[in-house]
Amino acid sequence: MGSRMKLKKQVTVCGGAIFCVAVFSLYLMLDRVQHDPASRQNGGGNFPRSQISVLQNRIEQLEQLLEENHQIISHIKDSVLELTDTGAVPPSGQLPFRSANGSWVLPFDGHPTFLSVKPQDCQFAQGRHGHTDLQMLDIYSLLKFDNVDGGVWKQGFEITYEPEAWDNEPLQVFVVPHSHNDPGWIKTFDKYYTDQTQHIFNNMLVKLTEDPRRKFIWSEISFFAKWWESADMHKQEAMRKLILGGQLEMVTGGWVMTDEANVHYFAMIDQLIEGHQWLEKNVGVTPQSGWAVDPFGHSATMAYLLKRANLTSMLIQRVHYSIKKHFASSRSLEFMWRQSWDQESGTDIFCHMMPFYSYDVPHTCGPDPKICCQFDFKRLPGGRVNCPWKVPPRAVVEANVAERAHLLLDQYRKKSKLFRSKVVLIPLGDDFRYDKALEWDQQYLNYQRLFDYMNSHSEMHVQAQFGTLTDYFTAVYKANGVPQGVRPPEYPVLSGDFFAYADREDHYWSGYYTSRPFYKSMDRVLESHLRGAEILFSLAVAHARHAGMEGRYPTSDYTLLTDARRTVALFQHHDAITGTAKENVVIDYGNRLLRSLQGLKRVIINAAHFLVMKNKDVYRFYQTEPFLETDDGRATQDSLPQRTLIELDQSGPRYLVLFNPVEQDRLCVVTVLVNSVRVRVLTEDGQTLPVQLSAQWSSASQMSAEGFQASFMVRLPALGLAVFHLYDSADTPMTLRSETLLRLTGQGQTAHAVDPLPLRSQTADPQLFYISTQSLTLGFSGTTGLLESIHRKDDPQEVKVQIQFVTYGTRSSKDKSGAYLFLPDGKAKPYSQKEPPVVRVVEGPLFSEVVAMYQHFQQTIRIHNVPGVDGLSLDVTTMVDIREQSNKELAMRLVTDIQNDDTFYTDLNGFQMQPRRHFLKLPLQANFYPMPSQAYIQDSHLRLTLHSAQALGVTSLESGQLEVILDRRLMQDDNRGLGQGLKDNKKTANRFRLLLERRSTGNKVVDSRPTSFPSLLSHMTSAILNHEVLALPVLPKKRGIPPLHTFTPLMGALPCDFHVLNLRSVQHQQDTHSPSPYTALILHRKGLDCDLETPNPGFNCTTSKGQLGVSSLFRNLDLQLLQPVSLSLMYSSPPLANDSSISLEPMEISAFRLKLR
Repeated sequence: MGSRMKLKKQVTVCGGAIFCVAVFSLYLMLDRVQHDPASRQNGGGNFPRSQISVLQNRIEQLEQLLEENHQIISHIKDSVLELTDTGAVPPSGQLPFRSANGSWVLPFDGHPTFLSVKPQDCQFAQGRHGHTDLQMLDIYSLLKFDNVDGGVWKQGFEITYEPEAWDNEPLQVFVVPHSHNDPGWIKTFDKYYTDQTQHIFNNMLVKLTEDPRRKFIWSEISFFAKWWESADMHKQEAMRKLILGGQLEMVTGGWVMTDEANVHYFAMIDQLIEGHQWLEKNVGVTPQSGWAVDPFGHSATMAYLLKRANLTSMLIQRVHYSIKKHFASSRSLEFMWRQSWDQESGTDIFCHMMPFYSYDVPHTCGPDPKICCQFDFKRLPGGRVNCPWKVPPRAVVEANVAERAHLLLDQYRKKSKLFRSKVVLIPLGDDFRYDKALEWDQQYLNYQRLFDYMNSHSEMHVQAQFGTLTDYFTAVYKANGVPQGVRPPEYPVLSGDFFAYADREDHYWSGYYTSRPFYKSMDRVLESHLRGAEILFSLAVAHARHAGMEGRYPTSDYTLLTDARRTVALFQHHDAITGTAKENVVIDYGNRLLRSLQGLKRVIINAAHFLVMKNKDVYRFYQTEPFLETDDGRATQDSLPQRTLIELDQSGPRYLVLFNPVEQDRLCVVTVLVNSVRVRVLTEDGQTLPVQLSAQWSSASQMSAEGFQASFMVRLPALGLAVFHLYDSADTPMTLRSETLLRLTGQGQTAHAVDPLPLRSQTADPQLFYISTQSLTLGFSGTTGLLESIHRKDDPQEVKVQIQFVTYGTRSSKDKSGAYLFLPDGKAKPYSQKEPPVVRVVEGPLFSEVVAMYQHFQQTIRIHNVPGVDGLSLDVTTMVDIREQSNKELAMRLVTDIQNDDTFYTDLNGFQMQPRRHFLKLPLQANFYPMPSQAYIQDSHLRLTLHSAQALGVTSLESGQLEVILDRRLMQDDNRGLGQGLKDNKKTANRFRLLLERRSTGNKVVDSRPTSFPSLLSHMTSAILNHEVLALPVLPKKRGIPPLHTFTPLMGALPCDFHVLNLRSVQHQQDTHSPSPYTALILHRKGLDCDLETPNPGFNCTTSKGQLGVSSLFRNLDLQLLQPVSLSLMYSSPPLANDSSISLEPMEISAFRLKLR
């Protein structure tokens, strides 16, 4: 008999507070006992029985007190959670086996893992969050969303004023010339640059220099950097002079003007850093004001990031016309934008919302576009552009200047009445404007004549001039008597966001939340690789410096990092990740994404090579001979990745390096592709791991003989690299084969197995069928092969979670859905196909899965039989191919009995959760929201979260439902300037994790709060979904492989509410091809909802009230500088002592400049 030890995984949950109370009480009692002289004579300090019984009574009293306090501290588990199997004992103590109930029991590395969350780290989510004057969700409840004709200002109202209103304080007018340059839309980035943008810069140099009163603003650094790099020194110097002299202002200063719906906060920050770092190095300027005139709706995350980057003010434009009208009527278009979780005002940033339909000239001088158009002097007769309102502009001359000036001033005054101060902002520009010298003259000379007239006629009570955006904001603060960026008296405070956007009628821009999902998915793969490559590169260079081997490390990989940063940054542009560019532009983006992905895989491989070498002396780098292979490859920019095949042979082991990009230890199932069924996997120290062998499939019912999937369970160090050995060896009892059942529908289908993998087939029946692991049992419909229910191990009953597929059509009227707009032809219809699906059921010791194969999609639901995070949620992959559909959108709908009524939650940029409500007063398409990374519904018992590895559109149309649009194929343009439909669909893999959580008893959810947070388990689930383990095979070498070892970069565990957003090598001031000695560490402390039951996460997880000692964070490296910096690294605070502990509030993102070596 083997040792009859019960396999146990102990999870000690320290009940912080209780534990302290108990220990302290014991201490007091022991203290009394020690000082009792009677006890001293008693055999040298043995307690008398009476004292012990007193102690027992006191402890019992304590227990009673604790019992009564249970409501308050229900989320502080003071028990020891045990992860035991179902009472089964393995026969040998080491081999996997099936227990009586059919679930597999695995031998397991018995690390006990702790879960200790400090109660203080939970209070944040329950706190009363700050009161704001304008809560966007409340405003949505309030508004009628009627579309009344407002006269000349169609979507507004008639504005009137008293002529003497400015007698005491004249109107200050700032006309701000601008040119909106899309880094790719109708043309590619390079074509726009060649055809238009370079001419804008060249003319700008000449024309701004002609008159110091002329001003201009510029936003997209991607274009500016391209111009700068080809300009000679004189041009660069002249441009620098214009910027430093305040004639040309860099606004926002990001690489692009980013989309705000589909982008992840990692990339939002990275494109901001890329732009700001470029400006700091080349021009020496720090942006002060944000300018976002074209993103299709606005996110509160952007406001937070700009604030953390030390910008003082910001401007937004594309907001629902009903909201613009509401804000205009209450003069709330300028407000302090505050984060919903902020209890004070630390996150406030001053925000200006443009009041009218567009950022073009007809909609920026005032409420009447017919008049404003006459003051867009590019439209003077004889040019290419004219005024659709049929009244052309007239050049300003002596004879008409008085009449023209008064007509324009009337518009300025009317616009001014919508704001609280007597300062008015008048943007003057449009897409790709000012590319010809003539246009500079037409605009600047005519306006200067108007200004000169206005300013010299004091009875007009106006002071008009060209200005930059910051000139305007500065004047507003001054008029209100407050310092830059400070809330002016009586100005409102707002929290919430501005989705979904509608520009007219019921034209909601909620289609682009899903458009071109193939690239939305590829973007996130690239982001995960960029983060992984940044971290490994920074660590490798620091370790090389530490070992005095800097000269032997390929630091020139820094250029690959720069290229990838800029590609990721470019793709965050509001016509790129949005899926709203022309087909040839999409291909250009795709090629850039693929090239950068390949470059990053090289950076990762080169860093991993150095870091896993046991003896660094034998390390040699050869550019032509990589040490490792990539984990997978993509044949073209629009094809799905194929796993690298690892060829085993008798001659010896193949080595495998696994990279875990998550900042916590990770226990998970890893799958690699091997050429043989005779496979054995060993850990670095020679322990054989259980392997589950499964087939590759060449068709629905045909196994492939080309390669086999080998899956095994591993424990990987945080941000680390672990080494495994793969052998070709005769059968071992540790290699187990998946059992596959094909549920066929009869019509002459046959199953084709590949020896020795077992395959059975049967005719499908309508009975429910099940797969299970030690944590979960899933029920599936016998008819559809789709999920019906989830039963969690400790729950009394199963929970209905039904997956359905539905399709939307588009309208038959003139306005149809396109890349931007979602204009459905009514409610969705169930997806149907003539013949029933083929369903494949695979079961085994490490994972089980059900694959349902339909004509336009194939859905795989897999569960992992491992303790912790990886085993607690469902891995869902939906392969979608709707290329033969026409004007259809495919959606996946979850149907449950959760009583969420009309409330659901979606994330903003993977950073924060935003409560949403389904409003019947709004059209169906208005109830869709962006879901970059997750959405959930909940009631007082359950929360169901859909985690997503790509941004898609989501809604909840009925209580208990959550639905997500997977892909859309639309045959026509939707009249927003693109001039194309969406016809370039690809075969796309949409990846999700479905997590069902139970609320702790007694913690009733308060759904009226403007804040909500994921649980710790939910945060970790998102992390493992978005940052997959990379499996890198070591290439066989004739000379043999030098000894390798696991690389564990962190000394201890990071608090598990901390996320390492980036560890980014900082650019060298002179040499663009190599890194400086500095690294930026960017940390985010997450907000937690602790009222959901926390099962064992599978790794040691503790929180620290936001404290972190950086000097003791990295193993075998010295910290020589620890300096807090602003988010985009432009502003530095004094350095901290190297051994100081840093502190983050919940939800805070902070950046530090480190010197590691």
